Amino acid sequence: MRSWRGWKPGNPSWLPTGERGSASLEFITAGLILLVPLVYLVLAMSVLQGGAFAVEGAARQAARVYVQAPSVGDAEARAERAVLVGLADYGIDATDAQVNITCAGDSVCLSRRSVVTVTVRVVVDLPFVPAVITQSNGGSVPLEASATQTVSRFWHEG
Repeated sequence: MRSWRGWKPGNPSWLPTGERGSASLEFITAGLILLVPLVYLVLAMSVLQGGAFAVEGAARQAARVYVQAPSVGDAEARAERAVLVGLADYGIDATDAQVNITCAGDSVCLSRRSVVTVTVRVVVDLPFVPAVITQSNGGSVPLEASATQTVSRFWHEG
């Protein structure tokens, strides 16, 4: 029978006695090295996905309320309010958002069958990135979404 150094007949472990305890330390070290970047990746992707949902929803809702408004003045106010609410639902500060409303066809946006496109742009900061880096756009990602709606053929200025 082969003899292991440090092995005794009453010892339940087959490993030599000098090797005990190092596996748990290696597991914790390797686990942290792999787990920390994975957790940050999940956090960053969730922030970016939330921002993408926010700009898409804000643009879509702003285009809808714009084409249903009774006048151009009301349309712009309603679209602005829709963007503010849509971005606030996802925790994005709407003060830095850029909203662009364009009309295809007629020079007047609210006329029958005119096509209105609303584009919303925001910059989303990545989590745990210092403000000094995000101010130079090093730690932030620009997001943009557009939505197009057609004014009803039965629309009339009310």
